[in-house]
Amino acid sequence: MIHTRNDQPRVASVSRLLVSLVVFAAILSNVCPSGAQQPQSMARLSEDQRILHVLNRLGFGARPGDVERIKAMGLDNYINQQLTPEKISDAIADARVRDLPTLSMSTAELYEKYPQPGQLLRQLQRRGDLPKELAEAQKNRTEAAGALQGKQPQLADGTMMPAEIKAKNESAARNDGTVKIDPNALAARDNEAYRRAVRDYYLQNGLQLPQRITIELQASRILRAVYSERQLQEVMVDFWTNHFNVFAGKGADRWLLVSYDRDTIRPNAMGKFSDLLQATAQSPAMLFYLDNFQSVSPNAQPPGGNRPRAQRGPLAQLLMGDRSNNRPQVRMSNNPEQQRPQQARRGLNENYARELMELHTLGVDGGYTQKDVQEVARCFTGWTIFAPRGAAAATQAILNGPRADMLRENAGKFYFNPRAHDDGEKIVLGHKIPAGGGFKDGLMVLDILAHSSATAKYIATKLVRHFVSDNPPLALVDRAAAAFTKSDGDIRETLRVIFYSPQFKSPEAYRAKVKRPFELAISAIRTLGAETNGGPQLQQWIARMGEPLYGFQTPNGYSDTAESWVNTGGLLERLNFGLTLASNHIPGTRVDLKRFLGDAAPEQSLDKAQIMDRFLNLIVAGDITPKTKETLLKQFSEQMALLVPAPLSEKAGVNNSTAVGMMGAQGQQRQQRRQLAGGEANIADPITRIVGLILGSPEFQRQ
Repeated sequence: MIHTRNDQPRVASVSRLLVSLVVFAAILSNVCPSGAQQPQSMARLSEDQRILHVLNRLGFGARPGDVERIKAMGLDNYINQQLTPEKISDAIADARVRDLPTLSMSTAELYEKYPQPGQLLRQLQRRGDLPKELAEAQKNRTEAAGALQGKQPQLADGTMMPAEIKAKNESAARNDGTVKIDPNALAARDNEAYRRAVRDYYLQNGLQLPQRITIELQASRILRAVYSERQLQEVMVDFWTNHFNVFAGKGADRWLLVSYDRDTIRPNAMGKFSDLLQATAQSPAMLFYLDNFQSVSPNAQPPGGNRPRAQRGPLAQLLMGDRSNNRPQVRMSNNPEQQRPQQARRGLNENYARELMELHTLGVDGGYTQKDVQEVARCFTGWTIFAPRGAAAATQAILNGPRADMLRENAGKFYFNPRAHDDGEKIVLGHKIPAGGGFKDGLMVLDILAHSSATAKYIATKLVRHFVSDNPPLALVDRAAAAFTKSDGDIRETLRVIFYSPQFKSPEAYRAKVKRPFELAISAIRTLGAETNGGPQLQQWIARMGEPLYGFQTPNGYSDTAESWVNTGGLLERLNFGLTLASNHIPGTRVDLKRFLGDAAPEQSLDKAQIMDRFLNLIVAGDITPKTKETLLKQFSEQMALLVPAPLSEKAGVNNSTAVGMMGAQGQQRQQRRQLAGGEANIADPITRIVGLILGSPEFQRQ
């Protein structure tokens, strides 16, 4: 980030930069209300501008040489090619993700090879298979945590009780020379011992921490967006992943999201909307995220009838789900005949039904009622997941238990449980769904919703907003909705109408949208021809700017309008990203700026104006306002200090566990020590400085 010291020149420099940022923010904020403020008045777009517009909207920006390549093949030919991605060879992107093993693993394999430590330990302990060293470390950690919460057990390794620690500290306060003992330090020591024991157990048994799954999934999204020739396919994967949002931080979804991306979103991103809708409805990731996997008819009997859980077969327990993290309270009656544990009754859950209509299909004004929500929820009872949380399944598989092969095949998969289904008659949006339909009840609901005129208009509005303007032109929305209906919800044909519309081609649409952080990061890497491994440090920067992948907690997904992203604080993070990228301070991502200067014009022979113009042409095709150019020139000679940011804190919206999972606690501590000791780097190179500032300019923020 921009970093200041006490020396006056540095303070003055940074102060001037912050003033410039306010100017940038004011310029950029003008795109919020109406969607477009052009660098200059244009009657029509030039050929190069039309190509750049398509590269920015149908993809994640132009790479060096892309404009010339598309000019040679013809812009219409390029658009048609992008609309049929299955015909485009994507060997480079495929090769980039080949070394990410989790992408090709089934959910059951992920449960087995990347088990959640807490769940695995509980399962091992329950079976009596917990190794002594791990059991001791777990006990110490638990007791140390209890000590810090005011409890006073004797710690298992013989360390002092909290009361003794307190007495020692009070003695030290009286200056009697006694050394203070920090209970937090003891807890930290026990936590580290626990983590070390877990790591050792994982290594000995060929296991890895589950954080790796999310890291590799995010890396695959970045790598495909940067390197794929199927740019529109990747844009639509991003669009539908956000439309059908699932939060990685909720329970088992970390394990389920790999299949969600690979088997649900990607194969259907350019097909029929009805197929995509059904795929998401049957996706274990969505079923878990919106709780439908545990929605049952109030009158349904669990597997095994009315028998207590302990008396049910192990297969029945797995089918109901591993509930070890959320056990119901046991209530005991005074009546001896009723003194057995009473399970909390599971019932109808309306979460998925509501979001299905409000966010996935009809829209909030789509004409449905609360009664429709209840009826739709009844239709989806019994749509659930085999071994949804995977803990018991992973343990069985790891230990080669009696059901290991079956679990390796089925854990984490969708299945319909007829015993949990409400098989009565339902009425949804005026449509009668007869009794006895079973699994078909949910399919009928999806068919009704996919072919509703309200759905056509809602999806068309979102697509036009994404590809054309924050304020979607109503005439184009109507045409796109008509194409959606006529083609039976064909996403490809709906997009074709949008891309060939006068509104899409208009000067008003050119650079009218503000890039979201993911789009900004990918376009910056592509524009500079940079190389990246998509690793955790780049993932952290995307999150730092406000869009952690799979990190939005609520079902509505990230906003697609400028007003949600344009503010001075957000612009400061974007500028910091540009400077960090240009100065090669993102591990795993490398930029070679010198190659853009050419052999005939070495850096030493170029003046400021020449350097500025060369990179303005490269990064924003020379489209820049006089005000922005003046601001950039003022900053050209300033000295700036860059401090490589520490791993993200909770306030940034993601958990540090992804970074810890990749590098381990010790690696993270080494990284933090390096940053504190000497992370600051003076950006004296004028090329680095100007490129970073152009990447942070309002013109590059727009697409």
